Amino acid sequence: MRREVDLEEISDGKLYGLNDMVKADCNDCRGCCDCCQGMGDTVVLDPYDVYRLSSYLKRDPKELMESYLELGIFDGNILPHLRMEGKEERCVFLNKEGRCSIHPARPGFCRLFPLGRFYENNSFQYFLQIHECTKTNRSKIKVYKWIDTPNAKRYDEFVTEWHYFLKDVQEVLYRTEDTELIKNLNMYVVNRFYLKPYEDGKDFYEQFYERLEEGKGLMSLEK
Repeated sequence: MRREVDLEEISDGKLYGLNDMVKADCNDCRGCCDCCQGMGDTVVLDPYDVYRLSSYLKRDPKELMESYLELGIFDGNILPHLRMEGKEERCVFLNKEGRCSIHPARPGFCRLFPLGRFYENNSFQYFLQIHECTKTNRSKIKVYKWIDTPNAKRYDEFVTEWHYFLKDVQEVLYRTEDTELIKNLNMYVVNRFYLKPYEDGKDFYEQFYERLEEGKGLMSLEK
């Protein structure tokens, strides 16, 4: 989700790579779950998030949509996000003890926090959000360790590809007033990249890039 803000106002003024040290480690968030409440529809998921949740919970993506996820509109795209419940808008995966019940399979948004991504020149770097996390005694940790995702470099490449593909979709959506095209294109993205299961035992990224090439072909026809 894009944010039109001044980076200097929300960060420490630095940009980080995977091997850089950043003051993000909040020591297992002991006694705190502030970032798991009141988030509304902002915990947007990418295809790898849904794949990871589906594998961990052993639930079909369509089942996840029925129980844990919702669809929302973000920068013109219809995308899934985590469901929040109750007056406090608690994450559906937050247990009674205030701990994440799916921590090994938590979404990229959650792994990232309190970091953000700054996209530029068909790539991105990380930045530290200074007003988001209420923990003040954070310690330094390497970015790739904080994100805690296998093959972090390949994951970053996937994140980049997905971000700029969605930007291409947005351009088509913003340019047209054809409501049928808008609906069909959005549902194509949801169905093809999220709801159609990825095969277990087969590399996720290989399957994703097959779908991405198909999607890029469709975008070239729409431009």
